[in-house]
This record gives sequence, C-alpha cells and structure tokens, in this order.
Amino acid sequence: MRILLWHIHGSWTTSFVHGRHEYVVPVTPDRGPDGLGRAGTYRWPDTVVEVPATELAGIDVDVVLLQRSHEAALGEQLLHRRPGRDVPAVYVEHNTPPTPFSSRHPMADQTDITIVHVTHFNRLMWDAGRAPTAVIEHGIVDPGYAYTGELPRAAVVVNEPIRRGRAVGADLWPALTDAAPVDVFGMRVSGLAEHLGARADRLCAYEDPGQAEMHRQLARRRVYVHTSRWTSLGLSLLEAMHLGMPVVVLACTEAAVAVPRAAGLLTMRPDEMAAAITRFVHEPAAARAAGAAARAHALEHYGLDRFLADWDAVLAEVAV
Repeated sequence: MRILLWHIHGSWTTSFVHGRHEYVVPVTPDRGPDGLGRAGTYRWPDTVVEVPATELAGIDVDVVLLQRSHEAALGEQLLHRRPGRDVPAVYVEHNTPPTPFSSRHPMADQTDITIVHVTHFNRLMWDAGRAPTAVIEHGIVDPGYAYTGELPRAAVVVNEPIRRGRAVGADLWPALTDAAPVDVFGMRVSGLAEHLGARADRLCAYEDPGQAEMHRQLARRRVYVHTSRWTSLGLSLLEAMHLGMPVVVLACTEAAVAVPRAAGLLTMRPDEMAAAITRFVHEPAAARAAGAAARAHALEHYGLDRFLADWDAVLAEVAV
C-alpha cells in the first residue's frame, strides 16, 4: 500500500514506517508542522518518500493516516479527495483526553474513519460515541541491549517539561534529586533547574541529542524514572526497557499495567520512588537484574513484529 501520513511523532512514526508499505510524508518549504518531511534524527527506511504538499493531488494513495483534528480537512484540501469517503482513512489517537470522563473525541460519532488508540486506557477514557475504535499498542524498533549503568544517576525523558508541568510530574523531580542526581533529556528543557528551584548540579537538562545518541546516554544511567501523571504510555519508557534499564514508574494511566513489577518499581508514592532510586544506585546488581526483566517484558509485549502485524490487519480492513 501507499500510505499518506504527516510526520508528527518521531518515535512512533519510526516504528510505523518499518512496515512493508510505501509511506508518503508531505513537505513544505518551511518544513513546518504540516510539512516536516522525513526525520533528520531518526533512522527511516528508503520506503519513506517526501512529496511536496502542493503535489499531493497528483498521486494515488491507498490510505490516509490522520493524527490531528485538522488533518481530515487538510487532506481533502491537498488531495482533492475526502479522507474516509473518497479515500480510506484511519485516525491515530496518541494522547490521553483532557478529562477522563467527559472529553468528546474530535472524530466522535462519525462512522467513516476508525479511531486507533495506542493504549487501552486511552480508548476507555475518550468518548468516541458511535465511531469505530481499535487499539494497537506500541511497538519499538529494538535498539538492542545497551545498559551499562556506569553513572549513578537517574534518567528522565520528557519534551517541554516546563510547559507541561504536573502532567509529566516535573514538580516531583527536585525531591527525587535527594536520592540521586536526575538527568532530564528532551526538547525545550533549557532553564529547567532554575524554573523548578532545584540545584543545577542535581537536576541537569540535556536538549534532545537524537534517538541513537539518546539511547547511548540513557543506557549509561543507573535507572530510568517515569513520573507522568496524565500522559499516554511514553515511548521513551519502553525504549529504556528495551535498552535493559531498570525502571521506577508512577503507576498512572497505561503504565500501571504495561510495566511488570520485576522491572523495577510501580507505585503511586513519590517517597517509594525515591527509595527505589536510592536502592538501584547503591545496588548495581539489583539494577541489572531488574533491567533484564524489563527488556524481556518489552520484547515480548512491545516488539516491532506484533505492532506491524496489528497495523497490517487494520489497514487491510479499512482499505477494502
């Protein structure tokens, strides 16, 4: 199949485009949000092809993959065909809803486009009305076992933590630095320690260095920490597990069922998170054992082959 999609989420798209199809990504002169084109910091196969947005009307596509509420109208404007009517389409919902019980999905009640959620938690919480829904859980391009844990520090990966604040648990990080220095990787992280009132030598921020280098740096840290209160299941958490890192996880949203106890710690208590970080920092053998359990679970439940097979089944159904 030839699939049209916009480059929105680099990590998720990296997994998706490793399938057996051809993938068309629009590109605009400014490479803005509606025309970012191919990724520069992720490894994508040659089957991902950039097409100028102004030329999309001249190509045939089998399926349009929508990921934002305005893309149905944008797709119609560029293709001169209506996604879901004139060309098959699916809508991937990556996020938790704004509220857990009263948020209507942008595609609610229409019956032409299936909403594909990335977690069962998200499908449960979004109100989609009569719209058809499905769940395809994440799959990861395995980076391989890389854990050394040589640095007695905790790692966190979050984009825009200053803006997102409590949603990603940024308010918890200063207290966690009493257990170990915390290194935060992501986009728009500059000024983080000052913003949170933390010591700069205990809470360090590193702008996203790209996926391969990110994995290398994460694997050097002793433990991965996931503090999100209200986000979808973070791909960086699953990547850390693939790397063989022990994980200390706030048991919220899908994380509560996605992470096994043997992988580290699941808890609702920040004080227990701090205690687990301290333990792993002082007991490298325990950290390595938990990391091995994390990797085994991630390979079994969040492997790329299962992810792509699930997507092939949905694409075959909607493209009929």
